[in-house]
Amino acid sequence: MKRHVALLLALAAAVPVRAGPVVDPLGSPMWTAHARTLFGDDPVRFDPRVKVDFPIIAENQRAFPVVIDARTIPGVRRMILFADLNPIPVAIDYRPVAAAAYVATRIKLDQRTPVRGAVQIDSGEWLVWGGWVDAAGGGCSTPPVSRVKGDWADHLGEIRGEAWPLPGGDSRLRLSFRHPMDTGLVENIAAYHLEEIDVRGADGRPLAEMAIWASVAEDPALTLMPRIGAGERIGIEARDTNGRDYRAQVEVARQSPLPAPPAP
Repeated sequence: MKRHVALLLALAAAVPVRAGPVVDPLGSPMWTAHARTLFGDDPVRFDPRVKVDFPIIAENQRAFPVVIDARTIPGVRRMILFADLNPIPVAIDYRPVAAAAYVATRIKLDQRTPVRGAVQIDSGEWLVWGGWVDAAGGGCSTPPVSRVKGDWADHLGEIRGEAWPLPGGDSRLRLSFRHPMDTGLVENIAAYHLEEIDVRGADGRPLAEMAIWASVAEDPALTLMPRIGAGERIGIEARDTNGRDYRAQVEVARQSPLPAPPAP
């Protein structure tokens, strides 16, 4: 599987348009090219219900936190996180097969850029939102910390995970992978990154599928919300661009670490 506020609300009329030369509320020079590549001839509109949360300024351009939350939108079947002006624009292409429309991770930023979330709904339409981020740059073109330390191979493929039940039948799954996520933009270091992550129930049923690119931060961290209950086990399978496979299992805790909200 390869695959910013009032002003923006006024500019982003919720009218379906084709993913060609459309007016971008963020004024990005790369919007048209990316829209054509990612969405083709599918209808597209800018929609603030696609919540894309991130800091306005990137304090660490190597690991910039982003959340896409489209849980208020029915029928979400695909979610893409991308940064227009990154040399590797797309970070993740996520399919919440049996999961809430929510994903959080950390990405690299190579310069000031729009960061966007796009979700595709069952009709085939794409809904897009996002904002500009100020970044010093260099996140994609500096070597990973583990490469500088020289210990990356000692921890390659280590997976850590925790999961807690949420009201309504979903669980909150937090995963971290030890991987350098090399972009290929550093001299003498070839591109090498995770490229696929699958999340499954203990019976093998698919919960979530993700394609992942080298613009995701070193040692990828992900938060997902699969539809699976307390006490059940979640299987994690991943593969990198060298064909190495990684596997782990996480059991959903019997109780949330947060207290239940008071009754109304």
